Amino acid sequence: MDYYYVNRNAQSTGEHEVHKSNCKYLPASHNLIALGYFYNCADAVKKAKEYYSNVDGCYYCCPNCHTR
Repeated sequence: MDYYYVNRNAQSTGEHEVHKSNCKYLPASHNLIALGYFYNCADAVKKAKEYYSNVDGCYYCCPNCHTR
């Protein structure tokens, strides 16, 4: 099980990225919303959609949920 965050700052293409806590591209802590522990990125993305409608997984740490 991994701990996930969503970036408060949108990408230039408009989506807010979901990251695992161990991602080497994890944004600064003040730019993150903690989502909690999940067994997979899909559940973390679903949780992130409670905050933002346009959400995507990080290319590096959540490749199975990266769609853009």
